Formats: sequence, structure tokens, C-alpha cells
Amino acid sequence: MLDLIKYVVEQFAEKKSEIEYKVEEKETEIEVTVILAESDMGKVIGKQGKIAKALRTLVKASTPRDSKRYVLEIKEKV
Repeated sequence: MLDLIKYVVEQFAEKKSEIEYKVEEKETEIEVTVILAESDMGKVIGKQGKIAKALRTLVKASTPRDSKRYVLEIKEKV
């Protein structure tokens, strides 16, 4: 699943070397945090959050039924 997220994010981001991925596995879910440069935030999130919403839908749809739920967060690098 992380490969799918990386592929989609890297299609929109310009500074691919600055992207960080943090994966935290909890009891009922797996939380994936994508940390981007400030200049890439708008490109990855899209107008009115449409790209981010589509990415979350894609992750949700491709998750097997009996596995843990994936939660995707997109944050700016500080």
C-alpha cells in the first residue's frame, strides 16, 4: 500500500528527494504520514483537496477487507 501512496505523491511533487514517509502501525489501523516541502503541498493536495481526497479513496478501495484500515495524513515539512 505504501508503494501506491509513494507512486501517486511522487507524480505531483517536484522535490521528490525531500518527501518523507512515516508509517505507524496501531491496533486497528495503519497511519501513513506524508511530509512534503512547502512548495509541493498545494500540488499534492490539489484544488479544494481533490487530489488528497482521491488518494484517500484509492487507498481505502485497495485495502483488503480483513486487514487494518489505512489513514493518510499530508503534512508540511517544518
